Amino acid sequence: MKMWPGQPYPLGAVYDGSGTNFSIFSEVAERVELCLFDEEGNEQRIELREVTGMCWHGYFPEVEPGQLYGFRVHGPWNPEEGHRCNPSKLLVDPYAKAIVGEVRWDEAVFPYSFQDGPEVKSESDSAPFVPRCVVHQPFFDWSGDRRLQLPLTQTIIYETHVKGFSIRHPDIPSELRGTYAGIGHPVSVEYFKQLGVTAVELMPVHQFIHDKHLVDKGLRNYWGYNSVGYFAPHNEYAADKRPGGAVAEFKQMVKALHQAGIEVILDVVYNHTAEGNHLGPMLYLKGIDNAYYYRLTEDKRYYMDYTGTGNSLNMRHPHVLQLIMDSLRYWILEMHVDGFRFDLASTLARELHDVDRLSAFFDIIQQDPVINQVKIIAEPWDVGEGGYQVGNFPPGWSEWNGKYRDCVRDFWRSQEQSLGEFAYRFTGSSDLYEDTSRLPFASVNFVTAHDGFTLNDLVSYNEKHNEANGEDNNDGESHNRSWNCGVEGPTDDPEILTLRARQKRNFLATLFLSQGIPMLLGGDETGRTQQGNNNSYCQDNEISWYDWENIDNDLLEFCRSLIHFRHEHPVFRRRRWFQGRAIHGSEVKDISWFNLEGEVMAEEHWGEGFAKSLGIFLNGEYIPNPNPRGDPVADDKFFIIINAHHEPLECTLPGSEWVQKWRKVFDTVTGWTDEEEAIGAGDTIEIGARSLLVLSDAS
Repeated sequence: MKMWPGQPYPLGAVYDGSGTNFSIFSEVAERVELCLFDEEGNEQRIELREVTGMCWHGYFPEVEPGQLYGFRVHGPWNPEEGHRCNPSKLLVDPYAKAIVGEVRWDEAVFPYSFQDGPEVKSESDSAPFVPRCVVHQPFFDWSGDRRLQLPLTQTIIYETHVKGFSIRHPDIPSELRGTYAGIGHPVSVEYFKQLGVTAVELMPVHQFIHDKHLVDKGLRNYWGYNSVGYFAPHNEYAADKRPGGAVAEFKQMVKALHQAGIEVILDVVYNHTAEGNHLGPMLYLKGIDNAYYYRLTEDKRYYMDYTGTGNSLNMRHPHVLQLIMDSLRYWILEMHVDGFRFDLASTLARELHDVDRLSAFFDIIQQDPVINQVKIIAEPWDVGEGGYQVGNFPPGWSEWNGKYRDCVRDFWRSQEQSLGEFAYRFTGSSDLYEDTSRLPFASVNFVTAHDGFTLNDLVSYNEKHNEANGEDNNDGESHNRSWNCGVEGPTDDPEILTLRARQKRNFLATLFLSQGIPMLLGGDETGRTQQGNNNSYCQDNEISWYDWENIDNDLLEFCRSLIHFRHEHPVFRRRRWFQGRAIHGSEVKDISWFNLEGEVMAEEHWGEGFAKSLGIFLNGEYIPNPNPRGDPVADDKFFIIINAHHEPLECTLPGSEWVQKWRKVFDTVTGWTDEEEAIGAGDTIEIGARSLLVLSDAS
């Protein structure tokens, strides 16, 4: 086969219409072999003799899209120095744009001898048991598609799973269920549009593997936080099973969602890989340049683990940063995605040990002219010391606000906390973000997410029920801030069912009326249950899949109405902070807080942990900042009454100097109303037990 010198960049396998350039970086390598495979699995090894800047490369005019390949890296095997090169192991290209096959667990997949221990090199060939990379076809007809760049103030995120969303959907063709094509199918797209969400956040779609310990127990890595390829869409999610077919199918999904005005955000896992610790398999980076790509301890046989998965990527080295940045740019420029949610983002910020807000990772994101134009969201914690960093990410970043989740859960189950804490969360958490010049949409508000109870289970279980995970119910969070409303799990008791339904509406109403970016866990709008499992990462079955045959249509309609209500009223999605300073006080124009006697709350009321009820006046006529086109923003005036007490309460409305007359919009007891009957200023009304009521100006 002809081989020309080729170029060191771009890395990976790049087909240019005439041939394919291969390039791989390794500082420690002594020799690198490109391994080409035919349809029968026969392997041809070709040594890459050109080395430029530690990139091993060559150009092959006869190699076209569809060609299967991998690499073998020759170099030192010296675990005490962190080096683990082993040419008997076929390695995945870190820049592979498409991957076929999966890991079949055999001792040969591991770089060491099981019998002799982790420091003795294995000579068994892993090629029969590991995936192949694919030279992909880069050309695709986007038909003018481009990123939507919807304002953060208009964003409503729907977190979902590619497979779980459609695998049981009766209106999607069976061959497309559980795939990218299933997400992009007209039935799915129309569902997202009718619901009113503006962005679909997909759980990991980078190529991942199913952990050996799960496979041995008959389970699978359903969530996908176990990457072996940062450029390749996961091949199991493709209906098109041809080599490289997942790439075009993913692009078609994005194109279909964009045509409906819906953005695509990816949940990305750049903090660790599927190779685990010193006892883990050798699949790619470990065999390419272990000491360069991974954070090692002082004893270089072992790995720093800030993620709970065995390893952490070494963000201090430029080629590791380049790998991540090249991946991000690829998904933006070539796959047209609109943003990213970074899993365990604190790990990415660790320069030495401490989390460093000014780390090289953030610096590069900030200055990159492509990446800094999309939505960037952090999961602002990891499992290492000092890893909980909510509120500490730089300007330009939004964050999953774990404090919002905890506060709202505690508030509606009547746990003692100050009203001031609830007020901060409801108004965008200025105490966390304002000091760093960030705005309300820095806060991604959520009550539930993939990690934890669903909304239905949050009000149905006091305890986790993870027995199906095979870890004796020891996995998953034990402190869930949940409340079963009187009995654990399913019940026929009408009183408990009524209370649970109201609590679900309370959580949803709070979420969509709060300032910031609301994120809805997919299926919460239909009452999806995981049977009390709060850690369904390994449940690729009916526990996790959406059950479209048994949905709560009343809850779905309530949720749709809430989302469209938020879209219609900019007072619930302001661009700037209330007052630009404190969140409460009496001399204000845009927001005021009331006790149930109709009086503006005094300063001393804010620290009362036993108080569970309050009124919130929002002045839609005083939104000082224009919309993105520079036009003035005006809205109605609203009064929200929140009662987390277990009994109904009497509430006196503010006096006529605030609003002359009110009308009811909805409450979480009876739902939405078209009533035009006016309620006078200063009147006393009853607010139901554990409920929320919204009034609008009827003057």
